Amino acid sequence: MGTIKRFEDLEIWKEARILLQELIPLFDKAEELRCFELKSQIERSSGSVMDNIAEGFERDGTREFIQFLAVAKASLGGVRFQLYRAMDRKVISIESHDDLQQKCLVLAAQIAGFINYLNNSSIKGQKFKKPESN
Repeated sequence: MGTIKRFEDLEIWKEARILLQELIPLFDKAEELRCFELKSQIERSSGSVMDNIAEGFERDGTREFIQFLAVAKASLGGVRFQLYRAMDRKVISIESHDDLQQKCLVLAAQIAGFINYLNNSSIKGQKFKKPESN
């Protein structure tokens, strides 16, 4: 694995961003159908996935990053739950629901794999590097 210098370089962050873009039409449809709470919940939980990946990365410590990744993965569970609500309220079709559920499961597996990688690596994070002496 190459050195990653910015959270924008992380594949899981990129995938979370793509998923969010696919969910945005859901927000509009939920608002149209006056499902304001559903709209708000989907926006918050899907945004939380990207937020936590980025915020955890910026902590510069592997342990903290793993914690934030776990929260991002949990937020994906929230997205999946909201997708059931959206389907039950006829905001999305069964086919759209199933497609988005699958994408959430794939991303959750990618996040879990990255957590596993970090747990088994010797990487500690930038804040644990010793300053270079002159």
